[in-house]
Amino acid sequence: MEVCTTIADARKALEGAAGPIGAVLTMGALHEGHLTLVRRAREECGTVAASIYVNPTQFGDKNDLAAYPRGIQEDLHVLRDEGVDVVFIPTDAEMYPPGFDTWVEPGKVAEPLEGALRPGHFKGVCTVVLKLFITLRPDTSYFGQKDAQQVIVIRQMVEDLALGVEVIAVPTARDRDGLALSSRNAKLNFAERQAAPVLYRALRLAEELALRGQRDGDIVREAIQECIWGEELADIDYVSIADPKTLQELTTIDRPALASLAVRFGDTRLIDNVLLD
Repeated sequence: MEVCTTIADARKALEGAAGPIGAVLTMGALHEGHLTLVRRAREECGTVAASIYVNPTQFGDKNDLAAYPRGIQEDLHVLRDEGVDVVFIPTDAEMYPPGFDTWVEPGKVAEPLEGALRPGHFKGVCTVVLKLFITLRPDTSYFGQKDAQQVIVIRQMVEDLALGVEVIAVPTARDRDGLALSSRNAKLNFAERQAAPVLYRALRLAEELALRGQRDGDIVREAIQECIWGEELADIDYVSIADPKTLQELTTIDRPALASLAVRFGDTRLIDNVLLD
């Protein structure tokens, strides 16, 4: 496994690499959810390139950025064991050198939900993902379905800018109690961790209602909210039933719909989603 810290070295390491090239872009603190992406890439691609970079421009809260878990050596050990070929670990100066002043402004799909509550978040995401794509030049890139809006925004960017990268969403990896695996889970205290599976219970309730024929979007949203309100440690940021391509809220569930939510447990903010088909 070749570890690179500069764009030039990463490009050189991938010159003549066996295709297709699959990319897994991460911010480190790797867990089983990340590894499902790596394993999918390993199964489908001739070369697997991973990145580890905690991108400062997608964090609106400096304290959140400072508290984000990091463990480069552990991450490298895991990636080596999984058969990754190239790992790109840039510095902030490499990604945003002095004078950097070009940004990707995403469109309407970046405005609701996470975009509304985290202004500038997807601008930072799109800019860094574009730069990583230009560096690694993958044929395919793998993302977790847990970050559903991120996948939608990146797909739109890839299509609009004709990047030629296939964006694959891999099903959300979950713990035994249903909690979606996330690097942020490590920040939960014991009581918060015990409470957090309420998110998946609420989403499963939405699935059950849809399967029973409930088509009123407001009724499904309210059912999700009431389920979460039953957990005193949970503080809801949003609950959404939206079109899975445009993220426009649905009054009537007359097509596949994305049920998504963001909930805080103390200082830790968790997101999750399921597709109602």
